[in-house]
Amino acid sequence: MDSRALSGVRVLDLTQVMAGPFCTMLLGDLGADVIKVEPPGGGDQTRHSWGRSGKGDDGPAFFALNRNKRSVVLDLRSEDDHARFCELAGGADVLVENFRPGVTRRLGIDYESLSPSNPGLIYASISGFGQTGPYSQRPGYDLIAQGMAGVMGVTGHPSSPPAKAGVPVADLGSGLFCAYGILAAYAHKQRTGEGQRLETSLFEAALGLTVWEATEFWASGEVPQRTGSAHRMSAPYQAFRTADGWMTIGANNQRLWGFLCRSLGRDDLLTDPRFVDNPARMEHRAELAVEIEGVLSGGSTEDWVERLLADGVPCGPILSYDEVLADQHTAFREMVQSIPHPVEGTVQTLGFPVKLSGTPAATRRHPPLLGEHQPETWEERR
Repeated sequence: MDSRALSGVRVLDLTQVMAGPFCTMLLGDLGADVIKVEPPGGGDQTRHSWGRSGKGDDGPAFFALNRNKRSVVLDLRSEDDHARFCELAGGADVLVENFRPGVTRRLGIDYESLSPSNPGLIYASISGFGQTGPYSQRPGYDLIAQGMAGVMGVTGHPSSPPAKAGVPVADLGSGLFCAYGILAAYAHKQRTGEGQRLETSLFEAALGLTVWEATEFWASGEVPQRTGSAHRMSAPYQAFRTADGWMTIGANNQRLWGFLCRSLGRDDLLTDPRFVDNPARMEHRAELAVEIEGVLSGGSTEDWVERLLADGVPCGPILSYDEVLADQHTAFREMVQSIPHPVEGTVQTLGFPVKLSGTPAATRRHPPLLGEHQPETWEERR
């Protein structure tokens, strides 16, 4: 018996670049048979982005988002290839696309065209701003979505210009939300046999992740501002400099504040009127950081993390990617994996971040070569 959660689920992946491929890769990790339908003339744009760093033509950006998929090449403007695609769609459980709104209708592969012959089809669309609305035809990029959804307005330090989040939260967030919606639609299909259309966008994903900031505005009437690494409602809860680097401390309640003061050897801070409770600490957060960093400057990040953890204070080092990818906990949680590849030899990839005891995710397929699975896919349809 196959132990993969989505074994037997067939997904047609018409997406490129990041948001859509991330969504379909997650489904593939859970066992779905993902068939990546790529255009002739080079396939997914990320096959050739970031330059060629390996032996073959495919770039690392493609490897990052396309494991556990098969690849076929179809020109959807060609009558023969259009017919082949419609045949594939007739046997699919899920279709995911990220064309600009209106393109699938012009190509004759929209939900309304495909669902009559496959009523159980779950048709998922990811776009910049959604299929409808005044901005629906605008081009969608993570940077633009972050700016228009408010994320950049609260990212960075108070004295700095707006900054985007270091991680592409709009792209990856929309991929996550889309996968979440697909699984909900699939659960509905299991009960009723009915498919449906679903859609999300980079803008809605970015905005949907700002639940804290939106609530702050509604509750206070004040526009949330940039706070650097600091928390909006608790202090101390931010990054602090040590003698040799940076660390984070999360003493965000009165009990933990006491633990921190005693661990730092600064019991006097407990009775300092500026820091006596959280509202006072928030009002004097800059002064509080000076006091804490004055102590932390006397030791290394490693030593302070060990000491504070021993004293019950939530904290951790700020790691660079070379450090986090080599960290013992990263390895223990199987978050770095190697995939055998027919051209590159080996491709490194991040592991699946959810551990399921009964139906674990698995890396079963290397990121496919362009059109690699064309013959076997057509053979399956006979």
